[in-house]
Amino acid sequence: MRPTLQAGPSARGQEPTGRPGRLRVVSPEAWNEIVARTRPGEVPELWALWPALALLAIVLVWPQARRWGRTLVTIVHEAGHAAVGILVGRRFHGFVVGRDLSGHAVTSGRTRGAGRVLTTWAGYPAPAVLGALVALGAMRGWAGLILVLCLLLLAVLLVMSRSPRTAFLVILVGIAAGLLWWWGGPWRDGLVAGTGLILLVGAWDSLRDVARSRDGGQDHRTLAQLTPVPAGLWLATWFLADAAATAAVLLALRPILGPLAP
Repeated sequence: MRPTLQAGPSARGQEPTGRPGRLRVVSPEAWNEIVARTRPGEVPELWALWPALALLAIVLVWPQARRWGRTLVTIVHEAGHAAVGILVGRRFHGFVVGRDLSGHAVTSGRTRGAGRVLTTWAGYPAPAVLGALVALGAMRGWAGLILVLCLLLLAVLLVMSRSPRTAFLVILVGIAAGLLWWWGGPWRDGLVAGTGLILLVGAWDSLRDVARSRDGGQDHRTLAQLTPVPAGLWLATWFLADAAATAAVLLALRPILGPLAP
């Protein structure tokens, strides 16, 4: 008599239900923690945003902190060139951050036309625009989501880094963002908002420096060569972009700055 086949676990010990052999990379508990630290939360209390003003004060009074802030500004500046270049159909080949914290992004495409103009223009206002978005988003409880998006962007920039120094700086910023995302606690919103303020300060510093520069290869002079618009007017457009971003953040900070008013 043939043996009767019975339903049950297979010879490999797999259960008959569910999806046999599926490898769990992230446990449900860890996934819940990731989601909890990423999804937008409640609007933070005013006391939780005071670290933003503390970071701003440190950068304004400590030159070395301001210099490190310029490192972040340079990375964002080059990312602005790259992002707009990709949006208008150009190819992004990589970027570098120099020893003097200047940067250079390489894109390829048409040598003239609107795409080249937009790509060249986008670098200087990028820190101010991103800084305002980061600060405003953090003040509304979106710090976790902002940091995750920042980590994804930094992962792309790391791949496109074209020097050891550049890669090191991108990794350093990524580590800081990752630590703040996971262990920022109740001060995370304020620290992320403060990072946005640092970008705003750096945007004004870089605009001042480029206005004083005599380098014929600066972006506003390149734009003057590509268009009939003189270099000074291109500087004015960057000034207006920085001013609009700063005004938006100052309006949002009024509830915090109110008690400081005489």
